[in-house]
Amino acid sequence: MPVKTYGSAVYGIEAITITIEVNISSGTKYFIVGLPDNAVKESMLRVESAINNSNYRMPRQKIVVNLAPADIRKEGSAYDLAIAMGILSASGQVESEKLEQYLIMGEVSLDGGLQPIKGALPIAIQGRKDGFKGLILPKANAREAAIVGDFEVYGVENIAEVIDFFNHKIELERTIVNTREEFLNNISNYESDFSDVKGQENIKRALEIAASGGHNLILIGPPGAGKTMLAKRLPTILPPLNLYEALDTTKIHSVAGKLAASDSLMTVRPFRSPHHTISDVALVGGGTNPQPGEISLAHNGVLFLDELPEFKRTVLEVMRQPLEERKVTISRAKSTVDYPASFMLVASMNPCPCGFYNHPEKECICAPGVVQKYLSKISGPLLDRIDLHVEVTPINFNELSSDRLTEKSDKIRERVTIARDIQTKRFEEKADVFCNAQMSPKMVRDICQINDAGQMLLKKAMEKLGLSARAYDRILKVSRTIADLASSEEIKIEHLAEAIHYRSLDREGWAG
Repeated sequence: MPVKTYGSAVYGIEAITITIEVNISSGTKYFIVGLPDNAVKESMLRVESAINNSNYRMPRQKIVVNLAPADIRKEGSAYDLAIAMGILSASGQVESEKLEQYLIMGEVSLDGGLQPIKGALPIAIQGRKDGFKGLILPKANAREAAIVGDFEVYGVENIAEVIDFFNHKIELERTIVNTREEFLNNISNYESDFSDVKGQENIKRALEIAASGGHNLILIGPPGAGKTMLAKRLPTILPPLNLYEALDTTKIHSVAGKLAASDSLMTVRPFRSPHHTISDVALVGGGTNPQPGEISLAHNGVLFLDELPEFKRTVLEVMRQPLEERKVTISRAKSTVDYPASFMLVASMNPCPCGFYNHPEKECICAPGVVQKYLSKISGPLLDRIDLHVEVTPINFNELSSDRLTEKSDKIRERVTIARDIQTKRFEEKADVFCNAQMSPKMVRDICQINDAGQMLLKKAMEKLGLSARAYDRILKVSRTIADLASSEEIKIEHLAEAIHYRSLDREGWAG
């Protein structure tokens, strides 16, 4: 009679329960069916060694293992433990009455030890939804899965512990995590702070505006001006994650295998900074076995692209759709996977190859036309999706050596949170809009209305500074955010003037 155990397959950031059916009959050889990949097929060799080295017996008969539903491809080594328990139960070495109450996941080593798996959190969420009593998995993943309430999670170190548990010889220790307490205790646990940055008050102001409206931002300045230092501190002034966002972010990092054994819940906004040699698949996700890319790992946080023109053009172009739709769709012949990708893009770049164009003290040595060629590596459509262009100038010695205390991230975050609350109320009837940066052109016309004086200022700015047409909506969105920071219902002329200031790269002749 076939024995059933239960595991789970992860697709995107969701899980599907998999039934592992094991039947032992007369004959020889082992068979695994149900669309297994090579890692699953190899599991029988790992399972055999683990069972024998744990002082149990691997049956010398025909063993058929079916992974149902059979039309879904099974990938990875996480089914090893469930297959092993099915074989031991079918051969009478493990009692089977409790097997159907638990999801069982884990990769087994040849000595019977267990290796960590990916996607423990979505597996636990789906297991509770499907009515299972609990989840048995490697100890390294226990805290991650235990943030799911009303669900028993047991972390084990080897296959022998699982066998003894089902044979009523031992009781496993349940892993319990107080999700809300964990979340509240670590919600603002950042190592860096804006008070670490000397001077650069105008850049801090631009970052505050970007954080308040969810605007994408590019910093342009010479080497050593503090672009990277400022960008790394942007997550510290973003509004704290709520519990739903924290769970959503943790699921993505769980699926990617990026959570440490000591972590259970991501409580701070992610900051991802990939090297400029990254491939387009690594950035947006995909691969033979689809995995989330850097833009999904930055979901609900910040994606920082340092030295933007050094990235391959194809890499930058694949970001255009995710920046608009806030998700990535990975399509394959037999399946389609969606990964969320709602992130703030922050980029930095030198103004020219030598780095000193427009420098107040050092002279640029680039040949004529080189600066424009360097900037042209960034396409217009990508630049169109960046709201704020901010020039960063180096600070002088007096500012650098000053003992004057600068504003802490906590104070800035308070103002940012108030501005975001205004936007939340403004867009409460819009299901997919949460901040000013996400407004459609129609919403910009309805919400970002300006008076005659503002229209005249904007017209003069566009004519005199040579601003492109694409700058028009961006200026209105940013000015709306500046007005929100000032708790103003109307967009005033000073708000528009400040927003116009943040369109450096749109000015004709900026690069010579």
